[in-house]
Amino acid sequence: MSGAKPIVVGVLGDRPGGSGMTDEMRRVVDAAVASGRIDRPVTFVEDITDGLPEGTAASVTAGFWRLVAQDALVIMGPTVTDNGLIATELADEARIPCCNWTGSDRTRSEWMFHYQIGSLEEEPHLLAGHLASLGHKRVALVQDRSPIGNRYGSFFENATERLGLQITSKTLISPVSDDLSTTVRDVRQGEIEALVYLGLGLSAGTLGRAMRDADWHPAVFANSALMFGYANPDWVQNWEGWTYVDAWSEENPRLQALLANRPDGASIFPMSVAAGDDMGRLLVEGLAGAENLTRAGVKEAFERIKCLPASLGEPGTTMGFGHWDRAALKGGFILLRQWVGGRSVAVK
Repeated sequence: MSGAKPIVVGVLGDRPGGSGMTDEMRRVVDAAVASGRIDRPVTFVEDITDGLPEGTAASVTAGFWRLVAQDALVIMGPTVTDNGLIATELADEARIPCCNWTGSDRTRSEWMFHYQIGSLEEEPHLLAGHLASLGHKRVALVQDRSPIGNRYGSFFENATERLGLQITSKTLISPVSDDLSTTVRDVRQGEIEALVYLGLGLSAGTLGRAMRDADWHPAVFANSALMFGYANPDWVQNWEGWTYVDAWSEENPRLQALLANRPDGASIFPMSVAAGDDMGRLLVEGLAGAENLTRAGVKEAFERIKCLPASLGEPGTTMGFGHWDRAALKGGFILLRQWVGGRSVAVK
């Protein structure tokens, strides 16, 4: 191994500051190198771009090709669906195996695999089912005017129609809104039993602030956008009692073991630990399982991953791919949580 050339793993970031997921993936892969499971060093090369919605598609595209030029054997990322749609086409063009961690099943292709942190297509059904179980029939919808918001909204409309819920109003907002006072004023005029927010999440902070300023506190339900609260505790102050979709569970035994072995356990974001561990293990299986250390060899090794226990999601969630199966997580990988007293708690 001492003379073997290192494997280059590219990480395509799409938000300033990068992601803690890279450190978690590196930890898992380094352990596999140390144990001999991977027979040569692995170097992570991270390219942080200024992606959509605040940045540009051109920035993501340029970052992708920089990683290809550095001989990346595989590329992990990006994280926002808008940018995942861009990278999916690039992956097929470059014929390089990639694995993003966006929320949409549209970010899958022959060469693009998908680790689902949330689901634009499944979360709306989970939310609508929960609303119906609580007896809510009339809901107002506030939705980002973006590929993410539009995808969420279309599936939410399908779910509400099936369950007999009525969307009394639908308001489209910019995903980078900085003032939603007019939206709140207009929406609260309707007779509703609940408010539903669907979008990336940046505008959810603005919405919460506007509702606080208007002293309006209806029952609120949201997609996984409210995971932004872990990094923005000031937003959480305005989300008291809001129910939303998340991806980690205190009852997952793999996650429990990971957090128990972390000296910083109380101060870290459990989802980042779980997702980073999962994607690191997917990388290990792809690199160690490749018959040839080529891009095609890693792609084929990914397709052979089956029944790998996941750290994300409810107990029993597993990971795997297959021939034309590009969705990593199988089972209960999304669940409901609620912001209460500044903390995220599970909805039973």
